[in-house]
Parts: sequence; structure tokens; C-alpha cells
Amino acid sequence: MSFAGTGVVAIWHDLLPEARDEFYEWHNREHMPERAAIPGFQRGRRYIALDAGPVYFNLYEADSVQVLGGPDYLARLNAPTPWTQKVVQSYRNVARSICDVHYTDGVGNGAYLVTLRFNVAAERYSEVLQALRDQVLPPLTDAQGITGVHFCTADEAVSKVETAEKKARSQGTEIPSWIIMVEGCAADYVGHVREQLIAQLGDLLGSAEHLATTLYQLEYTRCKTPSSAG
Repeated sequence: MSFAGTGVVAIWHDLLPEARDEFYEWHNREHMPERAAIPGFQRGRRYIALDAGPVYFNLYEADSVQVLGGPDYLARLNAPTPWTQKVVQSYRNVARSICDVHYTDGVGNGAYLVTLRFNVAAERYSEVLQALRDQVLPPLTDAQGITGVHFCTADEAVSKVETAEKKARSQGTEIPSWIIMVEGCAADYVGHVREQLIAQLGDLLGSAEHLATTLYQLEYTRCKTPSSAG
């Protein structure tokens, strides 16, 4: 299934172990509903890692990057609730990008998702973007067990905006530049496509040495419905 818009917030993070129980209560009962209620936000999802990498991955789909850099979202980020201020102090190794979606296609949502994060030299931006969008990614949507393939790049200016919520975290925030996400109905299907992508990105970029990739399982979804989680 395609994303529900052309703007995405992608957040990876670890968490202090003692904060786990409160994190789940806050994220399920306050944070995700709050985010989904913002005008232009369509859906939020939370995943947990099945292999090495940041333990949690949070994905928010919005109408556009303009929504994500706009006044309604910034108002929430600059007025974090007391519960938010408390919980985010337990975040560690945060990476967060506000992104433009360049490619998104599929037949539905999958319980398993892999993220690939990497950088591309500025002078190769257009070349690599076109190769991924037109050649590399479309065939993957028809691969065994794959339900969605998505590709986006960070809007550096919007991603770097300082907010009260960002300042409440105890560490700085990395901004991944290029992100590919593949979702599917079983871990091995998604894992197989990940191996293909690593090889293809190695060929395209000359090296996959600085590629960061983690396999995740879906934990929670919140859609834009007024009376339920959707």
C-alpha cells in the first residue's frame, strides 16, 4: 500500500530499560493519539527491532512536508505535555528525519518492515534518486511476500528545526538523509529483499559500507479516526 501522503516523519531510538512500561502507556494512550489528531497527519505506526539497530522505529504519514513544517505540528512540538517531557528523557541514540516521499507502492500493510539508511554525495543526488525510483524499487513491489516499498529523503531544513520537545531529550539527534523502507507479511520475505537492496545499493553507490539497516515488527498503529485507533 502506498503511504497516505507525501510527507513522513521517521524516528529511530533506543530507550532506557526502566522506562519501558511507562513508554508504552504514554505512546499508546497520549502520544500517538495526539499526533494523529494534528491536521494533515494520517497515520502513525510503532515497530520493535528483531535484529541489531535502534530498538524502536516510529513512522508518521502526513499529507506533505509542508504539514510537518507547519504551525500545527510545531505548536505541539513546542508545547510538550508533562508526560512527554518525562518520557523522552529516557530516549537514547535518536535519529529523526522529516522527509519527502519520492516512491511509495504496494498492496497493503505488512507486519514486518526493514529500514535502510544511507547517504549520497550531493553531486549524485538526481542520478541516484532517479535510479532508485525508476529502476531499482519498482520490481521489488512484486517480490514474494512484499506488501509495500517506500523511499524518501530528509528535508534538512525542516528536520533541523529546534523545538522544546527535541530539547527535552537528553542527547542530540541524528538526521538520516536517504531512507528506504520495505514491508511484508513475513520476516524472511522482507529479509530476502533487504539482501537484494544491499547488493544493489553497493553497486549504485560504489559501497554499502555506511548503510544502516534493521528489521522491525509492527507493535501499534494509530489512524486518523475520531473514536478509535483505526
